[in-house]
Amino acid sequence: MAAPFDLNDASVVVVIGTGAGGGVLANELAQKGVSVVALEAGGRYLPEDYVNDEWESFGQLAWLDPRTTSGDWRVAKDFSGLPAWIVKAVGGTTTHWAGASLRFQDHEWKARTTYGAVQGANLLDWPIDGAEMAPWYDLAEKKLNVTRTNGNAGLPGNNNYKVFEAGAKALGYEEVHTGRMAINSADTADRQACQQTGFCFQGCKWGAKWSAAYTDIPQGEATGNLEVREKAHVLRIEHGDDGLVNGVVYADADGTEHKQMARVVCVAGNSFESPRMLLNSATSMYPDGLANSSGQVGRNYMRHMTGSVYGVFDKPVKMWRGTTMAGIIQDESRHDPSRGFVGGYELETLALGLPFMAAFLDPGGWGREFTTALDMYENMAGMWIVGEDMPQETNRVTLNHDVQDQFGMPVVNVHFDDHPNDIAMRNHAYKQGAAVYDAVGATRTFPTPPYPSTHNLGTNRMSETARDGVVNKWGQTHDIKNLFISDGSQFTTGAAENPTLTIVALAIRQADHLARELSAQNL
Repeated sequence: MAAPFDLNDASVVVVIGTGAGGGVLANELAQKGVSVVALEAGGRYLPEDYVNDEWESFGQLAWLDPRTTSGDWRVAKDFSGLPAWIVKAVGGTTTHWAGASLRFQDHEWKARTTYGAVQGANLLDWPIDGAEMAPWYDLAEKKLNVTRTNGNAGLPGNNNYKVFEAGAKALGYEEVHTGRMAINSADTADRQACQQTGFCFQGCKWGAKWSAAYTDIPQGEATGNLEVREKAHVLRIEHGDDGLVNGVVYADADGTEHKQMARVVCVAGNSFESPRMLLNSATSMYPDGLANSSGQVGRNYMRHMTGSVYGVFDKPVKMWRGTTMAGIIQDESRHDPSRGFVGGYELETLALGLPFMAAFLDPGGWGREFTTALDMYENMAGMWIVGEDMPQETNRVTLNHDVQDQFGMPVVNVHFDDHPNDIAMRNHAYKQGAAVYDAVGATRTFPTPPYPSTHNLGTNRMSETARDGVVNKWGQTHDIKNLFISDGSQFTTGAAENPTLTIVALAIRQADHLARELSAQNL
């Protein structure tokens, strides 16, 4: 355990958040000899603390602080206080994630160039590309021990996968397998193999799935260069007369305020909390919030085009048995505008337990259609749709001054409207998902609307020029050279792939850059 750093130690890097971005960044910096204080709003829970029960686990891990929503998305109607299902704990949402670890396709780094001008979309090319990211993806895949990379075997397929695969093959799909997953398919020195328990979203009790909570964070602490302060809820980031940030004010578990001085501040609080911190840190020098000269902080919120499809069969499937998301069809992830939309989507196996099925299946009502579906739960197979949604300036996170959190700070309002491209893609995916199950004799298929977001992207996007976004190619804010963004909020566009591997790769790369800049005395 690292010796505590003094609150007045202005030589430390302060990292806010300990998930895929912050947790990895903090460890990578600590390994390079950089002193790091990581502030985490939640508590610390390890595999022995996780609960294999959906609602109890949700209460233990989920970020349940107040938020509000607006816009035409279904979530605003059904889950108005819960726009996202993310984790408030050391390790962040790497506790809850399913483990899917996919690289962006080369064209997805250049969406504006590839897709052209899409009306109503605020598309932009990333200032980096696949070639630049390839070595960092290599390091990320090794860190996470991703299946089907570096000689690792794939995970075995459960019944849910076997139904999915048979239907996919019957339709002529070719890119079908149990996925590239950050879940051990065999024992390693520090993590055992997957035990197929099926509660991947509730925290892996075996530690087979990579999570910053029990990999990167303890590794960083073991160096003596990382101190993690749990239940340290950041209120604002402060700056000096020179305009550079100089520390972070947070409330501890008792609500007492402290200020940790800092040489550099790295923000990794997810796409809601990261812009909220910047906006809540407004001063006379930065009246619109930190790093917001472009007016882009909080804008271009993306959540991936999502939905799911369930099929009912005449024999039991027991989809909940085995790894939750070890199954993917990648054929539709290509860019092929002849389908009626730009960008593509993945289809991935998904199982929800009965309690969550009841909550998420059709929140609109408990009619006959709904109860008969639950009656057939044993015979059900399920898949999730994840596709590239269009960034829109009006899809944004703003401060809601009418609602305060437990510390008296304005909470965020999350506004989201589907873009016509998102709707066209979702409808195509619903049709294809149903066809997969119909091809293997489903007695019934039904699409379900999007759940609360787990992939929250954009809101502090990366851009070549300062007027188009918030950070440069290193995640360094255009306006303040010692303020960085280190999470998925820096995504310029969302791509079709689950984002965690890319967040990790960017964090490893950012740590390398930061350590270099610190030693050169540029920061």
